[in-house]
Amino acid sequence: MAHLLSLRRLPARIMLLVIALFGAGSGHAADTFPNRPLRMLVGYPPGGPNDITARITAEYLSSVLGQQVIVDNRAGAGGTISATILSQAAPDGYTLGLCANGEMAIAPNLRLKMPYDPLKSFAPVSRVGSGQLALVVPVSLTAKTTGDFVAQAKAKPGALNFASSGTGSTAHLAAELFKSMAKIDIVHVPYKGAAPALSDIIGGQVQMLITGYSGVVPHAKAGRLRVLAVTGAQRLKAAPDVPTIGETLPGYAVNSWYGVFAPLGTPRALLDRFQRDIATMTQTPAVIARMTALGIEADGSGGQELAAQMKEEIAKWRKVVEIAGVKKE
Repeated sequence: MAHLLSLRRLPARIMLLVIALFGAGSGHAADTFPNRPLRMLVGYPPGGPNDITARITAEYLSSVLGQQVIVDNRAGAGGTISATILSQAAPDGYTLGLCANGEMAIAPNLRLKMPYDPLKSFAPVSRVGSGQLALVVPVSLTAKTTGDFVAQAKAKPGALNFASSGTGSTAHLAAELFKSMAKIDIVHVPYKGAAPALSDIIGGQVQMLITGYSGVVPHAKAGRLRVLAVTGAQRLKAAPDVPTIGETLPGYAVNSWYGVFAPLGTPRALLDRFQRDIATMTQTPAVIARMTALGIEADGSGGQELAAQMKEEIAKWRKVVEIAGVKKE
């Protein structure tokens, strides 16, 4: 009893560390965590692929944890604002982040100063899925294929604009790679997220956008924009009639990925619990069906695999930045 009383006097953070180290033999950690809602940070506004993936994940975790997981959108700076908040959050298990290529693999190659180190400031929990991006144009543009768009851009150098979900995002670098490989002169217009960029594509204010396929599906079906191609090496199972950019520009291939991260120092017991839950989620038929319909392949690879992939992709995007000639800010 004396030991229990002394433990109760410890701060919450130390209590969780004690539980993680000694397992709390009777399953005390599982009984007490979580006892209040959790939040999941997302670096982009509602409506984009990151947000949709985060909401699918939060909904599932809410059902298995018995507490609501609230999606907290902190848009801006290619996802780095949200990632910075995550890196500074208390490592108590109540704050998670749904992060992607932009803030974890691309941003380090585009910024002179980073407020966090993708490889050292977080505890990777698990991948959630990977998806392709889509090359879209407004219906007012006459281009019906990727080749058409390239031809129009070459005919009028500097006259066409391309939107992105933010400088340093996967969408931005995917478009820069496209621009470089197609040898065209188009002007970058960054937005704070995919949703406002999509809005201006639909309105015809910008002429091209590469963004997550999941976010364009409803607009394409409604005839509000035109999908010219997807960015992966292979055509999407959910859209086999849509060609890849690589069919026009051989060698072009870009995929996006989404992963759950926690602040560095989050107890191992909690990280393992989240990882198990996400692994189960990505094997759940209903979740797989929802993700597949959005062009996302469910993938519950654990934290070690996610960390290894990040290291590889940081090196990959460094080469893309050099090829595209994008300057660090």
